[in-house]
Amino acid sequence: MAVLKFNNKAPKIGESVYIDDSAVVIGDVSIGDDVSIWPTSVLRGDVESIAIGAGTNIQDGSVLHVSHATPFSEKSYPLVIGKGVTIGHRAVIHACTIGDYCLVGMGSIIMDDAVIEDYVMLGAGSLVPSGKRLETGHLYVGAPARRIRPLKDSEREFLEYSYQHYIKLKNQYL
Repeated sequence: MAVLKFNNKAPKIGESVYIDDSAVVIGDVSIGDDVSIWPTSVLRGDVESIAIGAGTNIQDGSVLHVSHATPFSEKSYPLVIGKGVTIGHRAVIHACTIGDYCLVGMGSIIMDDAVIEDYVMLGAGSLVPSGKRLETGHLYVGAPARRIRPLKDSEREFLEYSYQHYIKLKNQYL
């Protein structure tokens, strides 16, 4: 695995974390306990910080990055991901905030300054535009993402199952 400093900032890695050998973690990145980062994922905290909560899993080929202040945007944007989040394969997560116990479907893109509240399911291939807020307890799909309906009880249970499954799986890899 490549865990690299950038501008004298080194990633901070919690207890019982699995980072695949082909993953890259750079700079100001804080990774909570029981997190898993799967093959070919890239977490680049070079121009702002990335914080990942306990029990979250970042699946294969995902790209996590941040935004800096520019003449076109006065504000920089970190990336904050809550606890128990499942980030599906090949997702692009950019300078946004994701609450606790969410699922980001495979191939989804979440843009700068978007906010996904707790207990949200985002369908595969969805696009969350800059500045959009997805409200707690709903299913969203599409490009741009739109609210479809409240989550069913079984879907809320699946959100819990998913992150717990990945904790068990990463423990086998460890």
